[in-house]
Amino acid sequence: MSSATNLFSHAWVRWVTVAIVVVVLFSAPLGLSEYTNQNLARIGVFAVAVLGLNVVMGYTGQVSLGQIFFVGVGAYVTAYGATHDWNIILVFVASVVVPGIIGLLVALAAARLGGLAIAMVTIALPIVGVPLAKRLSDFTGGSQGISAAFSNAPEWTGLYNDQWQLYLVIVIGGAVFLLTRNLVRGKYGRAFAIVKSNEAVAASMGISPYRYKVLAFTVASLIGGVSGFLYMAVIQFTSPETMTFGHSITLLASMVIGGAASIVGSLLGGAYYVLIPQWSNSINPNLTGVLQGAILLLTLFLLPGGLVSLGREVARKVRRNNGDPGGPDRHDSPSAGPVPGQEPAEGTPTVGGIPTERQDKA
Repeated sequence: MSSATNLFSHAWVRWVTVAIVVVVLFSAPLGLSEYTNQNLARIGVFAVAVLGLNVVMGYTGQVSLGQIFFVGVGAYVTAYGATHDWNIILVFVASVVVPGIIGLLVALAAARLGGLAIAMVTIALPIVGVPLAKRLSDFTGGSQGISAAFSNAPEWTGLYNDQWQLYLVIVIGGAVFLLTRNLVRGKYGRAFAIVKSNEAVAASMGISPYRYKVLAFTVASLIGGVSGFLYMAVIQFTSPETMTFGHSITLLASMVIGGAASIVGSLLGGAYYVLIPQWSNSINPNLTGVLQGAILLLTLFLLPGGLVSLGREVARKVRRNNGDPGGPDRHDSPSAGPVPGQEPAEGTPTVGGIPTERQDKA
């Protein structure tokens, strides 16, 4: 493991690795089946949603059970703008800004609270959001939902719809992941880690816990809006069912299973969110909840740090078997005793969309 670390310490190795990943990401959609591309796109959509939840819970240590609400708001704003022929750039900006403003307002009121109080405030978001979406039928389509097919591939691309949509997720989602990684690895990430560890210590260092809680909640809601935009781009349909409380809990479980306070863990969480319900439904639809609960419990017992910690746990066991304890455990989460000046390391709903079919193009 140390040799691999030494290898990646060279800048040229990192750049070559990045180049290979980029080539794979942009070439894979051309060779994969329509079903695979659709699944990968959905994984990307919910990986972005899990990433937003990770900012506020994983990195800052605040309880938020309403992230799915911001995803739903972003999806509704996107659908409304698309069906009213707004410019697509304006649609994207609105789908991000509107959830961000709502998140900021909620954060200004809730960030002074702590523990269960914050949990109660955020729980209210999806509980209130579902009946509100049903009542605002002129905007949301009511209980029947609303569809918007605005993300079909332009003719000049020569791509199928599933390929184009996956490229949208890769580009937009990749940009969000990169920006979030820079945020949590910079001074704001260090402040988040100190607030998460001890708010009294943070205040004594001149770091306002209230300010950084508000910032984390707002960033999470903005990211939720991006996920909502991508949701409509891929699924092309949303309804009040999108933002139910049960889906919010599934999103939280996805973050825990993937790995809290981890960029890679958010990707794994998105994969869990999409693939595990499909797998459990294929076994027995009546046991879906039981199987997902069992997976969550097994992960918590065997890998408390989530799936992202699997490699570290295996390496530690190998060192132990070789008689080398390897010193104290190293954690990817900033919660493991953050030190000022030290950067924190990186630690479905079963979605029924309108199925797309590849058609021959002229």
